[in-house]
Amino acid sequence: MPAAPLLPPNTLHLWRLALDLPATEQTAARAVLSPDETARAARFVFERDQRHFAAARGQLRQVLATYTGQPPEGVPIQADAHGKPFLADVSSIHFNLAHSGRWALLAVTRHAPVGVDLEHRRADLERAAIAQRFFAPGEAQRLAALPAAEQEAAFFRCWTRKEAYVKARGEGLALPLDGFEVALEAGAPRLLWVAGDAAEAAHWTLFEPGVPEGYVGAVAIRALDVRLEDCGVWAASG
Repeated sequence: MPAAPLLPPNTLHLWRLALDLPATEQTAARAVLSPDETARAARFVFERDQRHFAAARGQLRQVLATYTGQPPEGVPIQADAHGKPFLADVSSIHFNLAHSGRWALLAVTRHAPVGVDLEHRRADLERAAIAQRFFAPGEAQRLAALPAAEQEAAFFRCWTRKEAYVKARGEGLALPLDGFEVALEAGAPRLLWVAGDAAEAAHWTLFEPGVPEGYVGAVAIRALDVRLEDCGVWAASG
């Protein structure tokens, strides 16, 4: 395994994980899965989805092993009451994983709970209907006011930023998507307001990470003095 990355307290590491792995790396990823993860992979109908799930979870274990000093198969990943994975015996490390299509994003930090989202851009979604149903009214209005050529990218920026925030909060469906608002502009991810708490938005930092072409990603963390360090594409061989 590669040497443990240096992870200062005020730093957030971001890894990209390729999910279409060569056969040897796919086998290595499957080999470190827990029995529950192996069973979850087998429940996918399509073989491609089985491979992608196993690749994401196996590489997640490989990456976390370098931070914890534990073997990948022994990394104590558990899920809380809302389904958010965490490290049972390593409370000083927070992480979050998102995968879509052929890629996954993994955020790792010692600073605070973190959320990450990744979406493969699609032109066939009913964006206006989704925005009206799930976005805050201001987000839906600003999206509809944009030129048609800009709406697809803005929709996915909004969606990923909202999902990253929800995942960082770790409250699952208890946090309604229309109960807070994010900025839609490229290069300026921000949490604008949260219903019921006028001061909450000021405590959050959102990032727009580098992602493969055709994808949109976002990272959210409840901290101000944190920097994102792009660690590139994970390679178990180091």
